[in-house]
Amino acid sequence: MFWYAILLLFAQKVVAEPYTNDDLMSFVTLPDARAVKFDIETLDRNRTAPGYWFVSPYLHIDPDGDSSLYEQYQTGPHIYDEDGTLIWTGTMQFENRNVFDFKAINSFDNKTYLSMILQYSHDGRERGYGMILNEKYETFRKLPLRKDLGVFDIHEFNVRKDGKSALVTVYLSEEISLAEFGRPNEKTFLETGGFAEIDTTTAEVIYDWRSYNQIPLSETNEAGDYLISMRFTNTLYLVSGLDGKIMWRLNGVNGGDFDSDFLFSKQHDAKFQESSGTRHVISFMNNASDEEFQEETISAAMIVEVETGTTPMTARVIKRYNRPDEDLTRLRGNSQVLPNQNMFVCWSQGGYISEHSPEGDLLMSAKFTSPRFSNYRAYKFEFTGRPTIPPDLVSSVWGSDETNLVTTIWISWNGATDVASYNFYAQASQFDTPVFIGNVSKTGFESMFMASGYVDWVSAEAVDHDGNIMGTSLIQRTQFPNWKQVGWSGYSDQPRPQDPSRFLGKGLGFFNDKADGSSFSSSDDTAEAQNRKATQTLANTYDAIRSIGGVFALILLLAVMSGIMASYLLIRGWRVRLYQRIPPKEERYTEEEEPLRPDDD
Repeated sequence: MFWYAILLLFAQKVVAEPYTNDDLMSFVTLPDARAVKFDIETLDRNRTAPGYWFVSPYLHIDPDGDSSLYEQYQTGPHIYDEDGTLIWTGTMQFENRNVFDFKAINSFDNKTYLSMILQYSHDGRERGYGMILNEKYETFRKLPLRKDLGVFDIHEFNVRKDGKSALVTVYLSEEISLAEFGRPNEKTFLETGGFAEIDTTTAEVIYDWRSYNQIPLSETNEAGDYLISMRFTNTLYLVSGLDGKIMWRLNGVNGGDFDSDFLFSKQHDAKFQESSGTRHVISFMNNASDEEFQEETISAAMIVEVETGTTPMTARVIKRYNRPDEDLTRLRGNSQVLPNQNMFVCWSQGGYISEHSPEGDLLMSAKFTSPRFSNYRAYKFEFTGRPTIPPDLVSSVWGSDETNLVTTIWISWNGATDVASYNFYAQASQFDTPVFIGNVSKTGFESMFMASGYVDWVSAEAVDHDGNIMGTSLIQRTQFPNWKQVGWSGYSDQPRPQDPSRFLGKGLGFFNDKADGSSFSSSDDTAEAQNRKATQTLANTYDAIRSIGGVFALILLLAVMSGIMASYLLIRGWRVRLYQRIPPKEERYTEEEEPLRPDDD
């Protein structure tokens, strides 16, 4: 029975998962979602920091159209645990649009929120937004960028610690004079970069700064000045928040304003880790290369210390974390110092991420199984998700007769972080009281429960580790196949759902989640089904006889009765012989029986 149920499950999974992409996850409860898988190498789990991975896979850096090469609902914001198990997918919520800079923030009400950039739409109707979600995954703020500042750029959306403002990067096309190049009578258009600070309530621009260079802004310091990274000059700049003038330059090639002992180039994601007086600690991704050129052979995440109170000013490397596969990240990427001082790095291409100890030991590395996807930035945060939508549940039944019916129930709760197990219930009808039919531990994004028999009007409760009910699914009808097409051979035209209350205390035949694969079964159900099937067979035979008239009916009846009698005799062990040879007296006794033979003389 157990193996038959497994075969039925396999058959149902084939029906439920028409795709064959081994590098993408699929779910019965969320059939439209296809989440990327991770290939993970964990070297020391005990030393990794607690938290979830925040990633936002994309197929192309520019927006995809309504139809693309691959199926819908794969890109956008996603949260995974350290085993690569999906916790939340926002791909459907954000209509499969590209999302960037997806991370957790603690800037409002002492609670954890989610921030991200929703990229402009492919048709140009929407110019992009800075999005802030609460722990329920509901939109808390949706901030557009002032029209004269162009579309909402994908590089940065940094909500400040007080939650009152956020920093964003800006790219604009401006007409400039070529006078400084000795051509005073000529003008040209130039793609210029800059940044803006916007109010997180009104989206009003508080401050903006522009440059003739591509400038992804990272973060402000406590003094109100701005640290910017100019990738194609290989330089970090500190810009005054008062007048926009450059206060100092940290240049990895020529040294800039500092006496430095290191090189860096084509960098990303520069931000202050500490800032006190004249001492600043800065982290950034040293790409060391771009699409065409390279200054070094390995990309690295770096932490440097700059001292502006000395003459000359000095810059020194504190830590360097080389890319584990000793390759180059030519585009994008970021680094994040975790609360336990581990370094978490996104190497971008293929979703490649790694975590390192403060001493530089590699603790974990992972990348997308699918080579089609990349990830601009990845982060790791502790987070508690409390979705308001109910858990998703799907129930279906399968079998060929009453003896092997199996009801399979799938359950998931997109975004819930603290579910430990699920309680399952069934009802005899829409108006009956739900009856508890079993429990399974949460084993992944989607968990499964199997019941021997046909149950309907199914629902489930999500339970936390303390036994508290976190949420309840909607009541769902059990889906069933076209019984005729699947070869149903039961005693009735098609099976009927069972009343779960009738089987309380008897065992309805539910498959539990024991490690040895054992299951509960009810022999009473099987015997009853077999008796009903035999009775139905005789009734069908009688009906057939009644439908045939005259002598032929009598002959058929006698033939059936003879067959039944013959079967009975065979069961009883009788043997009928039409001819039996009687041996002569000399052959009737064996040599051992000879002393016992009667005296016939």
